[in-house]
Amino acid sequence: MSMTLERPRSAALEKLSDPKLFKEFSYINGEWCAADTGESLAVTDPGSGDFIGTVPALGTSESNRAIEAADAAFTEWSDRLPQDRAALLRRWFEQICINREDLALLMTLEQGKPLSEARGEIDYAAEFVEFYSEEAKRPNIEGITSHLPDGEVEVWREPLGVVALVTPWNFPSAMITRKAAAALAAGCTCVIHPSKETPFSATALAELAERAGIPAGVINVVTGEPAAVVEPWTQDTRVRGLSFTGSTQVGRLLYTQCAPTIKRLVLELGGHAPFIVYADADLDHAVNSAIAAKFATSGQDCLAANRIFIERPIYEAFAERFVAATRRLTVDHGLEDPDIGPLMNAAAVAKQEDHVRDALEKGAKLLCGGARSDLGPLFFQPTVLGDTPAHARIYQEETFGPVAALSAFDSEEDVIARANDSEYGLVAYLHTLNARRIYRATRQLDYGMVAVNRTKVTGAPIPFGGMKQSGIGREGARQGMEAFTEIKYVCRDYR
Repeated sequence: MSMTLERPRSAALEKLSDPKLFKEFSYINGEWCAADTGESLAVTDPGSGDFIGTVPALGTSESNRAIEAADAAFTEWSDRLPQDRAALLRRWFEQICINREDLALLMTLEQGKPLSEARGEIDYAAEFVEFYSEEAKRPNIEGITSHLPDGEVEVWREPLGVVALVTPWNFPSAMITRKAAAALAAGCTCVIHPSKETPFSATALAELAERAGIPAGVINVVTGEPAAVVEPWTQDTRVRGLSFTGSTQVGRLLYTQCAPTIKRLVLELGGHAPFIVYADADLDHAVNSAIAAKFATSGQDCLAANRIFIERPIYEAFAERFVAATRRLTVDHGLEDPDIGPLMNAAAVAKQEDHVRDALEKGAKLLCGGARSDLGPLFFQPTVLGDTPAHARIYQEETFGPVAALSAFDSEEDVIARANDSEYGLVAYLHTLNARRIYRATRQLDYGMVAVNRTKVTGAPIPFGGMKQSGIGREGARQGMEAFTEIKYVCRDYR
């Protein structure tokens, strides 16, 4: 923690068209505030190491104040006509679109993401706000044919209440809008805790929500250490639901902490995606898709292809082309718009080294990369491991970095069993031109999402989420809004 604001800031901040989007405060009840203690957290650029700025290190008192603000704002917000909430969300969407370049710049500075990927995330983030501005008008009362001779039956959907939204550093804008836009459309108010590594994307979105006219208390952004901010939310009965995106380990902790107050939970947790390529696949297309699935966001993505299985007859050809494509990937600071940027922190780099070392010790072959880059302490070379054994750590754990692990398979039964041999079940990738195999495999894969002959599957209209220990519930689509509602059954006598 730091109490000084006198360190020179990154010169790249001068590129902002609207400097007012750079907020070194938290946002509670429509006011920009510092910590009661005066303490703050420093944020640095993972690519250059440059100091960007500080945000308040808020604690229990401010965390409770955010709950109070959201609770006080809930009645008026939930009582608004759905079309009024929709109009405000539409204005928020428009503000995000207008300020796309500045939002992307802030994200690249604090997260390290290549600039074109940051722009893509801002578009993705805006998509959720637009989608839920339209869905806000549609939670209609449902009439049911009565089972009683003198009764009239209806089912209502009502807003859940105050909801806590806890978001990660790898998608610091889209994970906020995917949760917050759905919650606001449903009539909920929210308290948001962004990752301490990437708070400026969150505070910029709060600034734009304020400009859009969203009332005080409806959105509150509370920065600081997660234990100090989030734990009071898990214990407070006024917080009716919690939505979290992050690791399975932290998800288990939040699940436990929320149990005494029986909160509604939406947990989008870890992934360990299999990428399966059959011999009849379009080889070049499969290679390009695997590169995209593995190395987007420098591999720091829960949808990243962690285990790449190739049918033996094409294994050598696939590996040769995949390695050649990996060698062509550029590595640099995010503002230079490379293919691969820095990793988020030193622990992430150490994990890549550990996974590579362990795999090689257990018999894998190093096909390219395998070490830190000389660009800086948080850069790691795009790496490919061949003939990776099933007992290697990289095939047991989520890698979250630019290391790809390849292995061959001999039968459909074998690869499906290996793909399902994981506690995770978020997404699976499948490449084959055999229609019957597509049907069989998509039914047999224990994953919440299956991408067939493509990589990109996400978007606002689809229910995003996983099976097993990859999470609970779905985000996006109408299901994402329903997560923030309660069902009320009404039975009336005709008399």
